[in-house]
Amino acid sequence: MSETKAPDASRRSERSRRAIFDAALALVSETGYAKTTIEGIAARAGVGKQTIYRWWPSKAAVLLDAFLDLAAQANEALGGDADSEIPDTGDLAADLRYVLRATVDEMNNPTFDAPTRALAAEGIVDPELGARFTEALLEPQLRYYVRRIEAAQAAGDVDPDVDPRIALELLVGPLHHRWIHRTLPLTHAYADALVDLALRGLTPRT
Repeated sequence: MSETKAPDASRRSERSRRAIFDAALALVSETGYAKTTIEGIAARAGVGKQTIYRWWPSKAAVLLDAFLDLAAQANEALGGDADSEIPDTGDLAADLRYVLRATVDEMNNPTFDAPTRALAAEGIVDPELGARFTEALLEPQLRYYVRRIEAAQAAGDVDPDVDPRIALELLVGPLHHRWIHRTLPLTHAYADALVDLALRGLTPRT
């Protein structure tokens, strides 16, 4: 007689986490952050409310982990990994246009837009959440820019006296400003223009 295998608790937990992540992202996109509740996430995911509270202290924490998971999936789908860098083809302008265009596409994607806005807004009133969001998602991405700009400095393409942190903010700062305030559309042409303008100030003086 064949033995009956015990249920795989880790697999069941992973299925529950995935269902919770999907539910949280869907509800935020459909109803907005304010109307999204732990109860609603639990009902949508088909789990008990206490299951969520066992793993997360708040809906903001659920949404943050769901968004980080979504970003990891998107990166994996593009063939990247957790240590992906900005391409270094030797053409700094082309490399920066490539990554800024990809950022524009992500910001315009409703799947990313709603949870990102929710987390950005909640991070203002919840400093701990804001710090975690910055540490877990933003800072790693910004360090990619720093390393690419430092490589360009070593190659003689960027003024060696330029602070890489300030340099990257010339690129991502305007992009974020237009996105958060919805002043004008985010387009590839805008991303290209940012790169062109920024590099005018970053190139070595002769």
